[in-house]
Amino acid sequence: MTRLPPLARRSKTLSASLGLGEKLFASSEERRFADAIETGLVEVEEGLLREVSFADDMADVTSRYLLEAGGKRIRPVLTLLTAQLGEGNNEAVITAAQAIEITHLASLYHDDVMDEAEMRRGVPSAQSVWGNSVAILTGDLLFARASKLVAGLGEGAIKLQADTFERLCLGQLHETLGPRLDDDPIEHYLQVLADKTGSLIAAAAQMGVIFSNAPEHFGPPVVAFGEKIGVAFQLIDDVIDLAEPDSDTGKPQGTDLRSGVATLPLLFLRRAALSDGDAAALLARIERHVEVDDSEEELAAAIAELRAHDVTIETLDEARRWADEAVAALSPLPDGPVKLALSKFAEAVVDRST
Repeated sequence: MTRLPPLARRSKTLSASLGLGEKLFASSEERRFADAIETGLVEVEEGLLREVSFADDMADVTSRYLLEAGGKRIRPVLTLLTAQLGEGNNEAVITAAQAIEITHLASLYHDDVMDEAEMRRGVPSAQSVWGNSVAILTGDLLFARASKLVAGLGEGAIKLQADTFERLCLGQLHETLGPRLDDDPIEHYLQVLADKTGSLIAAAAQMGVIFSNAPEHFGPPVVAFGEKIGVAFQLIDDVIDLAEPDSDTGKPQGTDLRSGVATLPLLFLRRAALSDGDAAALLARIERHVEVDDSEEELAAAIAELRAHDVTIETLDEARRWADEAVAALSPLPDGPVKLALSKFAEAVVDRST
């Protein structure tokens, strides 16, 4: 078997996780930085396989299901990346990165039950295979395992994990209940994204700073970056949901719309429909076809029309705004490979739509 040279292996891993190519790693300092991330990610991956193993046969199979399905490991890579602002990949950083990814995995089991999703990471979702109860209990087991790891990192880590878990739950609750009568639906939606996605990405970046013993004043910039890039990431997902079917995602076109999820393009369309007859007509067609669920061809045509509508361009602009604010939040960090990698990651998040 042909072995990739070190730089190719390194670039392949970071490209898969953060969308970064080998051009980032030009200088010797940047190559050492990339080697540290690569080495740390190998340790994290080995630890994940160990930590999601259970003595109970059924629990072992269900808990490893989504882990073995793959994933870009964005959150642990961010923990490893920000740890380079301090001592680098010590034992606590590796443990924190594992706990963050297991927390993320647990949330996927629960999210798929709530969203009635049929696919995840290119395979049937857990509840499609074993039912809702098993999927929920598997998520609970993984949350427990993540908490056990975090407990070994001290009281501060326990509080950070608890605060993040609280926000994950509140985000899901607010998404499920929807906005109240006096809420702005768009602001409500953006807050849901900040809670469901931004909070965990922010915690991943913060843990890298904390457990590498980096200067404390580096914490707020990476937290702000994580919150904002998490929102940008999900807004780009809203646009990708309207794209032609993508075998890489394992999701059919318009999955969120078909599930009744009001993504930002649809929310913008609802706002436009208040004064624009064409927008109102498109909105009526989408909602009618989703509700009746008996006209696949017409719904696909309506989704294609939504994809070409100005509201989708407006969603892309909103995603770029959040990504730009994420990069701006990094200004207190020293110039170097960490700051550069985070900035390039923000660019890559937005470029996913193309």
